[in-house]
Amino acid sequence: MAPTLYDEKPEPGDLIEIFRGSYQHWAVYVGDGFVIHLAPPSEVPGAGANSMMSVLAEKAMVKKEELWDVVGTNKWKISNVLDKKYEPRPVLVIVREARALVGTELPYCVFRGNCEHFANELRYGKAESRQVRKAEEMVMVAGAATLLGLGVVALAGVLFGSSKTKDKNTQ
Repeated sequence: MAPTLYDEKPEPGDLIEIFRGSYQHWAVYVGDGFVIHLAPPSEVPGAGANSMMSVLAEKAMVKKEELWDVVGTNKWKISNVLDKKYEPRPVLVIVREARALVGTELPYCVFRGNCEHFANELRYGKAESRQVRKAEEMVMVAGAATLLGLGVVALAGVLFGSSKTKDKNTQ
């Protein structure tokens, strides 16, 4: 069996976060050892670097598979982390809607419609991805740091450049 981070057993409607190295894959537990998840073509356990090709995928399939087949050798945990932010929908609704989507091909976008968006949409009715939000925040911080750095350089140029001009004018 694949290692879990906690000795908890998932309940229907729970979100399962699977740690694939550089990213997390998400699924919804529907009971009897099965999960339903949005799987781009490259999403297979142990895909490693190949899974990064999912960034290029435009379509993904909703699949119902055994939890252990999806997890593979990766670590995983129950991750209903948005329960503090949103009220989970009734378990029967989550499971019914998840099952109704099995076999459906959906548009896939790593930034606007990935497996985490899919799982959160089912549990909370909100398509949200913390992974994408964190990446966007990192880009914004890097951009702000770059602008700040350019601002400092520009300010230094103005301050030190203007003193050279004054020196030339006084000679």
